Amino acid sequence: MALLGFLTIGVFLTLIFTRKVSVIVALVMVPVIFGLIGGFGLELGEMMLSGLSTVAPTGIMLVFAILYFSLMLDVGLFDPMIKFILKVVKGDPLKVVVGTAILAMVVHLDGNGSATFIITISAMLPIYKKLGINRLVLAGVVALGAGVMNIIPWGGPTARAMTTLGAEAKDIFNPVIPAMLAGIVWVIIASALIGLKERKRLGIIQLDESDLQFSVSEEEKKLRKPKLFIYNLLLTIALLVSLVGAWLPMPILFVLAFVAALMVNYPKHDDQQARIAAHSKSVLLVATMIFAAGIFTGILNGTGMIEDMALALVNVIPDSMGRFLPVIVAITSMPLSLVFTPDAYYFGVLPVIAETASSLGINPHEIGRAAILGQMTVGFPLSPLTASTFILIGLAQVDLVDHQKFIFKWAFMTTIVMTIVAVLIGAISI
Repeated sequence: MALLGFLTIGVFLTLIFTRKVSVIVALVMVPVIFGLIGGFGLELGEMMLSGLSTVAPTGIMLVFAILYFSLMLDVGLFDPMIKFILKVVKGDPLKVVVGTAILAMVVHLDGNGSATFIITISAMLPIYKKLGINRLVLAGVVALGAGVMNIIPWGGPTARAMTTLGAEAKDIFNPVIPAMLAGIVWVIIASALIGLKERKRLGIIQLDESDLQFSVSEEEKKLRKPKLFIYNLLLTIALLVSLVGAWLPMPILFVLAFVAALMVNYPKHDDQQARIAAHSKSVLLVATMIFAAGIFTGILNGTGMIEDMALALVNVIPDSMGRFLPVIVAITSMPLSLVFTPDAYYFGVLPVIAETASSLGINPHEIGRAAILGQMTVGFPLSPLTASTFILIGLAQVDLVDHQKFIFKWAFMTTIVMTIVAVLIGAISI
């Protein structure tokens, strides 16, 4: 079974890397085929159903989280923040760079990398060009801000980790909140250091008011709800407080928040349907992937492949090194974003590492926490394996290799800072 398990993951990774089939097809068909080869028959159905039941809360949470924050972008909740940042930064490169990082982190609350890059780059690029700031700084700082915020449960990687480990946000995300906050502080510090270099190079330049305006299209203006700003702000604050306090299950909180936002901002039936339809593509892609992952993990767990693979790995890991496994996963998580897609890592690699950790007496949740400190969180805006990275470099008009060279050390330090804090607070052990 260990051999079949390694073959399952090997074939899965090969299909993902070579793009022979879609992720969803690979997640479903590969484990089914190897399950049949292993001698299992109709009982695979129960394993798949068990896997689907395990990931259902995560899938529901992800669907309504994306819908909620996408709706908040539609109604203009973040517009005042964007306008304020543009007004404050003026012609000081230091303030511009730090403001860019803050803007990226705020906008990325919706967990959508493409939207974050489009909004932030579009708002800040004219100022960068006017001041002569290196566009690599723009792409790099936006990458840092979006990367650290991608740890949020609805950002993607954390949802995958929860899916794979059959865990909830309180098991994976909540324990690393202090580490994430430390990462946010580091991103601001790093941005200030980068901005200071640009200020020394360029000096402070006076800009006209017209250069500091944040504009939206006519279609976007029709969606804005400025009179409901206070309502939307209070609703979002209440949602975030409730999420951290775990007052209700996370899926329920997002369902209730989305419905409350939708019916007040767009009371007409046709408008409500239009907003749901506008974001249905991104929602459908994520939801189907999560449920396909449930089948993948359900079969690997139900057939015993995961357990046997872990036992095989335990036999080759020295006892003296076993206790460092969570820290090793954390430190390597960000660089591995350049090698593994999120699906390949979280659905193919993480289950084996987690089960190995469990066999060594380590809580597998620690492996999930360690992984999200870098793997396709901090690392996703540098990875050539994510489409949004090309949106980032395309809008900023920079080369991928130059972008990676410029920001890699700062991104890696973000993961190191968060790892240190995670160890200090006991979120991951050593």
